[in-house]
Amino acid sequence: IARAAGPVAGYRVIEVGPGPGGLTRALLAVGAEKVIAIEKDTRCIAALRPLAEAYPGRLEVIAGDALTFDLATLGAGPTKIVANLPYNIATPLLIGWLSPAQWPPVWDNLTLMFQKEVAQRIVAQPGSKAYGRLSVITQWRCDAEILFDVPAKAFTPPPKVTSAIVQITPRAAPMAAIAQADLERVTMAAFGQRRKMLRRSLSGLGVSVPDLLALAGLEPTARAEEIDVAGFCALAKAYAGLRETG
Repeated sequence: IARAAGPVAGYRVIEVGPGPGGLTRALLAVGAEKVIAIEKDTRCIAALRPLAEAYPGRLEVIAGDALTFDLATLGAGPTKIVANLPYNIATPLLIGWLSPAQWPPVWDNLTLMFQKEVAQRIVAQPGSKAYGRLSVITQWRCDAEILFDVPAKAFTPPPKVTSAIVQITPRAAPMAAIAQADLERVTMAAFGQRRKMLRRSLSGLGVSVPDLLALAGLEPTARAEEIDVAGFCALAKAYAGLRETG
């Protein structure tokens, strides 16, 4: 995972859930200028102290919850986030990192390990079963790719699922200048009933669906899984416009 993150010399690397420090040690060994490890388990924090002593000034351990930690408090500087994410909080963490108040974000890229099923949802393209809200929200402002799979046997004890390493790189500007809240609203409606045609699945948005689809340039008989990210951006923009005029 440390090698997959690319060059880390000169970078501040944020790691979430370092545990006993296996990845932390690897990041320091490959030249990270500084590793900031966010951990809430006091036992793991204690286990990281010898590592911090071995790399003076290069490892900072923050006791806290990554879900509520504000990356902006770290200040500016070249930053990568590299982590073997706890599966139960992986998606909420990713959504949080993709939703800063300002864009581009403070991080230069994310190299993260997810359950393979989640990884496939992040990079999925229209027409696939994995394509959904997470695909659209990620790809609206970022490029994402699966670098490689990690088999269960790579861990002790082995989990019941295969994992995958995903790298996410922010675009200089989002695919479209829209509000994330509007994109989330239309994707929630569309994918909430993904097998229904848009003329039905979008009926709960509180605007004229025929006008909405016409403004977005989408066919009323299309289904959510057929609409690409640009199409959802157009839908979000049309939705915002109709709300303002309606």
